[in-house]
Amino acid sequence: MKILISYTFLLISFSIQAQNHGLEKDIAAVESKVIEWRRDIHQHPELSNREFNTAEKIAEHLRALGIEVQTGVAHTGVVGLLKGNRPGKVVALRADIDALPVTERNNLPFKSMVTSEYLGQEVGVMHACGHDTHIAIMMGVAEVLSKNKDKIRGTIKFVFQPAEEGPPPGEEGGAELMVKQGVLENPKVDAIYGLHIGSYLPVGQIAYKPGGAMAAAQRFVVNIKGKQTHGSAPWGGVDPIFVAAKIVDGFQSIISREMELTKEAAVITVGKMSGGVRNNIIPESAELIGTIRTLDYDMQKQINERMKEMASAIAKAYRAEATVEIDKGVPITYNDLALTEASLPSLKEVAGDDNVHLIKAITGAEDFSFYQEKIPGFFFILGGKDPNAGPNDHFPHHTPDFKIDDSGLLLGVKAMTEIALDYLDRAK
Repeated sequence: MKILISYTFLLISFSIQAQNHGLEKDIAAVESKVIEWRRDIHQHPELSNREFNTAEKIAEHLRALGIEVQTGVAHTGVVGLLKGNRPGKVVALRADIDALPVTERNNLPFKSMVTSEYLGQEVGVMHACGHDTHIAIMMGVAEVLSKNKDKIRGTIKFVFQPAEEGPPPGEEGGAELMVKQGVLENPKVDAIYGLHIGSYLPVGQIAYKPGGAMAAAQRFVVNIKGKQTHGSAPWGGVDPIFVAAKIVDGFQSIISREMELTKEAAVITVGKMSGGVRNNIIPESAELIGTIRTLDYDMQKQINERMKEMASAIAKAYRAEATVEIDKGVPITYNDLALTEASLPSLKEVAGDDNVHLIKAITGAEDFSFYQEKIPGFFFILGGKDPNAGPNDHFPHHTPDFKIDDSGLLLGVKAMTEIALDYLDRAK
């Protein structure tokens, strides 16, 4: 009851209407540039912790606007500091800048033809999660706000973050490293905002969820040790591939039979299964690599424990051995309740009441959560789907056919501009 009363008080105390800052002309004037930037960045993607040219393009743009620039943060990150003409709090706006090892498959005139090396393999490189749009939107926001310092009551910190998709094995990176290197200090940031384009959400719409909005993500590796033998005589050894299959099956029973799924969603996915070198040899070992997604930390702990217990027990039942390693991973993306509620008038002001939607939690993950562990943060989804497309006519993120309609970018500029100014006006 105390929690309910406290939350209600917060909603009442923040029931402030969004202001019209009179930036319509400046925002409209930047749209063609934002689209041009987005297409150029899309055509020249770079993998996590390797965003050298992308970072240089961002830094040059910010410097040209008279914004104080810091480069080399978390390897290739760029931070811009824009001080308003009036004193006040500090708000951060974050955009991620890395691409994925995906070969693009469409006929766009700005299609990526870039290739690179990833985990020892030659791969295509593509902005298959829309980070190119995030960069372009934030560059547009920086341009608009740099021309309107008289409307800024405080300071805006632009955080262009590398390696949101995760740094290469053996390297640090992403939001966790940016926080470690002090991106939320000097000056100290009071709140942070971020957005993510959605290929499934129509242009013109915005989606949000208070509290746990996106899942925690953990990488796991299962190593299975068997006994090598000839493929024609399996009784002479212990087949680790057979055991691996049983473990995959067992893991799914943890979700379907042990988790209280009416409480929160949870997922265990095995994304890679490897073992053996030849058709007629049962190998010595096999390996499973996958991801765990949770929206509740008690459920996460239970899943982690049960995976280790189950893998070991299943392997032992078939005369093999199995060990499970689970990374700490990315925390739950948790939207601060008061900040979320206070920010909704800004979103409704720019998108319209009918275009701002409350949604259920997403099992995708976001390392924006590392900032939210330290300060209040709000992360929302921006529509990027062609408004004339059918309900199922879109391609998922992280796929070769993924695409975003450029007409949705201007709303992103409007939303991030207004949400930052309104926050600083409230926080004075």
